Amino acid sequence: MPPTVLKPADLLTQILLGLRLEGVEYGRCRLRAPWAVAFPARQEARFHFVARGGCWLRTPGSEWVRLNAGDAVLLPRGSLHVLASAPDLPAVDIDSLARRPVADDLYLVGAVEPGKGSASEDEAGLDVMFCGAMRFNLDPLHPLLSMMPDAMRANDLAQRDPSVPALLEAMEREVALDRIGACGILARLADVVAASIIRAWVECACNDASGWIAAVQCPSIGKVIAAIHAEPERNWSVPELAELMGASRSRFADAFSRTVGETPARYVAKVKMFQARRWIAQEGMRVAVAADRLGYDSEASFSRAFKRIVGQPPGAMRRPVSR
Repeated sequence: MPPTVLKPADLLTQILLGLRLEGVEYGRCRLRAPWAVAFPARQEARFHFVARGGCWLRTPGSEWVRLNAGDAVLLPRGSLHVLASAPDLPAVDIDSLARRPVADDLYLVGAVEPGKGSASEDEAGLDVMFCGAMRFNLDPLHPLLSMMPDAMRANDLAQRDPSVPALLEAMEREVALDRIGACGILARLADVVAASIIRAWVECACNDASGWIAAVQCPSIGKVIAAIHAEPERNWSVPELAELMGASRSRFADAFSRTVGETPARYVAKVKMFQARRWIAQEGMRVAVAADRLGYDSEASFSRAFKRIVGQPPGAMRRPVSR
């Protein structure tokens, strides 16, 4: 059967259309200066919206960045970072702060308890943030995710996507009105803002002459990458991919490695593992079935390849059975 051929633009469109963020937990943080909170690295993405006041953000190897009221920032790989009322204050772990559940996966976080005085007394001098942890349906190994910077500010990308400022204004209104169910609505808005930040970043990155997005846009290499992603189950060979590009095997392998940054065989193996991890972790597929569907001779050979690329055995991806 001939391979499915997508246009490179179709691949980017499919990825963005299929991009989903599932909120793991959200917290409305109320903190009075001086304060500094460390957010340890985790697998999920982190999102912060500054509702009132302001704060400073720092990620490893970067300078402090000021975030003002109405600013939002996405940390797509959940990198270690610190939020603080002023730079260089000693930080405490976010999990050490008092938290009170208000609904499933929604919390009030901070040492300042609302309702101890009038509304103006409660909020006076407070820095108020809405913070969340989100899970991508995009595999952590996906080159699009690995290209993203540690921190992506909504305001930096707002000119690319005019919907971003409107969404941030909607979040500000929800915080200001503090109506019933505000935290739940803020959680849904946060998911949309995060997806919009990524879309705007992709559009900006399309003007970059390097990286995976540039490789996808390349007329010759792009259709090869699109075909691999369209049919990860296919037993792709270098000669078959070279024929798809319309080049000799050696010319294709050299062009692919130079443009994408890794060999065709390595790239194909990674895409197979993206698919396998999704099947196993999200759909509960048995490892043996995933191995067979991806064309491996045995479950053992598949498991070795999976662990080499992902860093864990495929069985570790399975969701625990709830009781």
